Amino acid sequence: MHETTATLSDGPKTSTTPSFGLRAGTLSPLETLAQSVSTIAPSTSPTLTVPLVFALAGDGTCLAYALALGLIVLVALCVARFARESASPGSLYEYTRCSLPPSLATVTACALFFAYAMTAASVIGGFLNYAYVFLGRFGPHVPATLLACACAAVATWVAYRDVKISARLMLWIETVSVVLIACVIALTLVRHGLHFDRAQFDVHRMSFGKLRVGGMLAIFSFVGFESATTLGAEARDPMRTIPRAVIGSALLAGAFFLLSSYGEVVGFRGSPTTLAASTAPMRYLAAQVGVGFAGVVIDAGVLVSMFAATLACVIAASRVLLLMAHNGLAHAGLSKTHAHNQTPAAASLVAGIAALLPAVVLAGRGVSGADIYGWMGTLAVFGFLTAYIVTAAALAVHVRRQGRLSAAGLALPVSAMLAMFVALVGNLYPLPDAPYRYFPYVYLFYLLAAFALCRGGLGKVSDPE
Repeated sequence: MHETTATLSDGPKTSTTPSFGLRAGTLSPLETLAQSVSTIAPSTSPTLTVPLVFALAGDGTCLAYALALGLIVLVALCVARFARESASPGSLYEYTRCSLPPSLATVTACALFFAYAMTAASVIGGFLNYAYVFLGRFGPHVPATLLACACAAVATWVAYRDVKISARLMLWIETVSVVLIACVIALTLVRHGLHFDRAQFDVHRMSFGKLRVGGMLAIFSFVGFESATTLGAEARDPMRTIPRAVIGSALLAGAFFLLSSYGEVVGFRGSPTTLAASTAPMRYLAAQVGVGFAGVVIDAGVLVSMFAATLACVIAASRVLLLMAHNGLAHAGLSKTHAHNQTPAAASLVAGIAALLPAVVLAGRGVSGADIYGWMGTLAVFGFLTAYIVTAAALAVHVRRQGRLSAAGLALPVSAMLAMFVALVGNLYPLPDAPYRYFPYVYLFYLLAAFALCRGGLGKVSDPE
């Protein structure tokens, strides 16, 4: 029986917690970091999200990402504070469970599972979008539902097979893609002259309302940075490696997004096609700097990165579901792990199906991959923001119980709560156009239904031993 340390307590003393049948201590610090990086899927933002943010914020795109980075760092510091004292596959759910009433912990668990599943559905949509770019004239002969099923099935199989193989695969995929994009951005800046583009930071020429909405959309580029916390039972020295992975992934991704957004706005200045209207911005920029082949390679990397993000989300969702089952919030059968692979076999299958269903249904109804990416991504943001807000509140309670309550101690969780609440309101007001205006109701319906099922004793508490 493998054990990891430790669980949250009211004092400095820690205790051991079971590994829940997972392969304890198998992931290196770099492989643990790969989980968070792959869930963020940084290579997809310059090609899909940055143009959408530019459509809202214009020259304020880089500032919008700076705003989003500031908000995410606040939450990352809260999560890292917990992660230094607790190692569990339950992620943010475990942190809230040990500090807040059971009902709020249940809300966090339901919101987090939903967020990971919808993020996976979103990137399956992105996978479809780029798959048809490469299929070209053969595209009309390949059903979108078949491509969606293939992406979800392979990701679920890898997650089912071996978490170590999964982590290594995700790490290499994202590294290659990010390096290529950074090279193209660097060449773009050199081509336009290494000057400071003042227009991108002239707040007097920007609309605060559009900058705020753009900043809220930019948050989607970061969501999932905390997913390394789901590897609490599998990471080596988790109370050191996981906090570093959480903060490191947020900062590394933030720096990459700032560079990419700044470079893309500079690169498209004066071009016949605006950044907002471009369907393949990196391919255009690569052609402009004389390395057109790199654009094709980047698009291929983004396609594979979509698969890696699907895989990372299935891994994270399955481990949240595993702990939910152990605590009686899901069917007890989902608490079992594979005898040989030491992965949450049943939970991985459920997570894969939950990710596939919305994507395959929408694709079957003729919805484009780009729309699936945007729609499911918007739904995912609601789940993440809910979990982030409750986690920040849990930290405030945790600090108080440990007798470390002070103005300085409260500043971090309170600031994080307020920042995420503002972000949540920013997704609701001003009222967006259809179908986005209906998504808050879809999320609320899910949350109420899932909460009722969980609190109604859907499963029974399982023995982690």
